[in-house]
Amino acid sequence: MNVRHLYVHLPFCGHRCGYCDFVTAVGRREQHAAYVDALLRELAEQGHVLGGLETVFLGGGTPTFTVLAELVRLLEALPPADEVTVEANPETVTAELARALRASGVTRISLGAQSFRPHLLRVLERGAQPDDVRGAVAHLRNAGFDNLSLDLVYGIPGQTVADLEADLADAIALGPEHLSCYELEAKPGTRFTHTHGGELALQADAMEDYFERVVATLTHAGYRWYETANFCRGERRALHNVAYWLGRDYLGIGVGAVSTIGDERRRNTPKLARYLAGDYGREVELLDGETRARERVMLGLRLDDPLPVAGLEHTLDPAGLARVEQLGLARRDRGTLALTERGRYLGGAVTAELLG
Repeated sequence: MNVRHLYVHLPFCGHRCGYCDFVTAVGRREQHAAYVDALLRELAEQGHVLGGLETVFLGGGTPTFTVLAELVRLLEALPPADEVTVEANPETVTAELARALRASGVTRISLGAQSFRPHLLRVLERGAQPDDVRGAVAHLRNAGFDNLSLDLVYGIPGQTVADLEADLADAIALGPEHLSCYELEAKPGTRFTHTHGGELALQADAMEDYFERVVATLTHAGYRWYETANFCRGERRALHNVAYWLGRDYLGIGVGAVSTIGDERRRNTPKLARYLAGDYGREVELLDGETRARERVMLGLRLDDPLPVAGLEHTLDPAGLARVEQLGLARRDRGTLALTERGRYLGGAVTAELLG
């Protein structure tokens, strides 16, 4: 095996936000060392599939909520990679943590700002305030980080166009190399949906306009709209996520982590106690060629780079392809397929038409 991408899940958080449906555990500081032990055990068992790594991504949860000594122990035990990303919540970022991450080989930080408007942060149940975001960026810059990403969310109940524009302006003012801007998606069963479901439904019609404002504002500010919800300066794309969108194989370790390797996708147990005991309880899904080809089209068309269609032609519906071309939503050129700008705004609907 020669897998070049590694995902590491750190589930611990100081607080579980109402819209979150990730595998998380609140607090549990007494278990952080045991969890790092479990991660390193799984890596030792599964690491034979890895080749020279291109990317490592520590996600969560809030990886930077993990006890710092244990986070450093984990980072120093991981194989080296060209890009090493750690997700962070702003309130967890201190000068000490920033220096420790940099010294441990981390090259990129993904900072969960979500919004700079205090009333919207309260709706999202976020602990960090705007000054926490600004302070975290300052600590990370002082530690030598030159590849920072900020996450923003739009479509928050109560958010106005003015709120959105102010959030984008505040984010741009901090000069991050990368921005991820997501429409709020509250999954069924979360307490956020229970509390705000009606407001989200009422706001749904405004989301296309919000999306277009995000793209227009960030591209005008010099960011490349390289993926449906992601923007970068220069070549500072999120290389780990690009690997997902290009259909590359990856190994995921940790509670609830997913791996896709060859013709198999597997998911570890979401139960922390079971994982700590070394029982991975993996769910396995076998992937046939048709499934992987369709996923390659769905994910590849999210990028601004044209998708090579050699070997994928059988997944495309000829009538659907003709329709979207006629409507100016997609174009073919020299063995590639790409969505036009308007097609990218419609995204998933165009891809569904192409796949029939």
